[in-house]
Amino acid sequence: MATPQLDFSSIQVRDLEKSREFYQNTFGFEIENENPGAYVFKNEKGASFAIRKPLVDLDRAGKLGWGVALWFSVPDVEKRYDDVRGKEVKIVKDLTDSPFGKVFTVEDPDGYYITFHG
Repeated sequence: MATPQLDFSSIQVRDLEKSREFYQNTFGFEIENENPGAYVFKNEKGASFAIRKPLVDLDRAGKLGWGVALWFSVPDVEKRYDDVRGKEVKIVKDLTDSPFGKVFTVEDPDGYYITFHG
């Protein structure tokens, strides 16, 4: 039996347009597909990523994304970090070395932690 492979992940967000703007303008995510309830971003390899309108009452959740780690590989993580530092983005972990190379973590508008590594 073949091992299951992750091919799609999405997060539910409070304000779809605010989150779209955050991911597009802050990090350069490009939209591959959109519908009234979601945006799916382009991906050249690995699992696709999307943001979507909530399926549940997000305000009843304590902190969105606790226990979930979303990591994105970028070609030049140091340049990406420098670009982000010049924007109004909450950096929750500065650029540092890790077993996966250099990494840094930001918080998105809904409080999800997003890690970039190179």
